[in-house]
Amino acid sequence: MNKRFLVPLALLALAALSLAACGGGGSGAEDEITEVIEKAMTTSDPANCTERATLNFVEQNSQEEGQAALKACKEEAESGEETAKGVKVSNVSVNGEKATADALFEGGSLGSQALELALVEEEGKWKLDHIEGFAEYDAQALGDAFEKSFEEEEEEESELSKEQASCIAKGVSKLSQAEAEAIFFEGKTEKLIELAKGCA
Repeated sequence: MNKRFLVPLALLALAALSLAACGGGGSGAEDEITEVIEKAMTTSDPANCTERATLNFVEQNSQEEGQAALKACKEEAESGEETAKGVKVSNVSVNGEKATADALFEGGSLGSQALELALVEEEGKWKLDHIEGFAEYDAQALGDAFEKSFEEEEEEESELSKEQASCIAKGVSKLSQAEAEAIFFEGKTEKLIELAKGCA
């Protein structure tokens, strides 16, 4: 299978989080983390890729490494296409220079999904470090998001027919949470390839 075939689906869960967060430590850390996540997820500043995210986070989101990951992140931010309309942050937990928070997205490719985010504090600034998984998982919404993403692509740029995209979307909507997390956050595409082959 052509690698490009996998990119639009992988980006559904990852590209919307190519924007990161900053903040400061201290007694107001929870409020600061909440504020920066809410702001960062609805903006499209390429500087977020280096100033407010660790390389680990950028690599996880782009499924690239090093400079290639940073380039992909900046290009995605500049496009602004995956920016969420809003985000609701909850369950913020701070432990020294590390923190976790849940983020529920409104609009964008992650509408109806909630992710558990891990952050680290570096030189007084909070940065997103990695996505731990789905805090709330909606398989049907994920399948719908894939199909919508395909429909919004220029037809000549896609390697999938409408029927194939619909078939894969149905398969995505049946993925377990563990299967979806393996594909989107760990880069394990075996199950996705299996779905695609079944829709060829």
